[in-house]
Amino acid sequence: MFHVELRQRPHMARAFNLREQEVAVRFLRPLVAGRALTYSDRDWDPKRTKLTVLEGPELGLEELGMGRGWANAQRSGIDVTERLIARARELTARPPELDRLKERIVGRIDTGPLPLTRVVVLTAELMPGRRASERLSVAELAVWELLHERVVELLASDAPPIERVAEPGWQAHLLSWESWSAADAQATTSSIILARSASDANR
Repeated sequence: MFHVELRQRPHMARAFNLREQEVAVRFLRPLVAGRALTYSDRDWDPKRTKLTVLEGPELGLEELGMGRGWANAQRSGIDVTERLIARARELTARPPELDRLKERIVGRIDTGPLPLTRVVVLTAELMPGRRASERLSVAELAVWELLHERVVELLASDAPPIERVAEPGWQAHLLSWESWSAADAQATTSSIILARSASDANR
């Protein structure tokens, strides 16, 4: 498991028991890209924020209580900050297909919701012969950027009733494998739809 500390004087925040992908999406990618990240109800400036990531055993509730979590994480873990930052820099180099994919996505949702499974298909059409993991990474990044640009909204499924997912829930949906694949023909998956503000502007 991974444990994270953010420091931006005079503020400090910590997160414990995270998976590596969660650390990458929530903390590393924004900071490496030079974007402010929002965590613990605060915006963290990439130029002023010191990030520390420790890898170690999962910490139980008794190890996190009374403010002892970080000391226990340091005692049982190792500092992997530089390694993870280097990996994030490699992975966040902007793929040349990304902007074309975003254009295709927006072009396909004028008439209704677009399941995330279909976004994967569009990505594969633009990136033939590339690894599945690479295609999925580009698909996820395209949807993530469109959400933050307020061009699209995220729906909990591709079938009625329509339930829009608020921003705090975006990450959980995009990190879930079930959002990008249907277990069977009857399954529903997360979808995106043109944002209401963008839809009004296009009328």
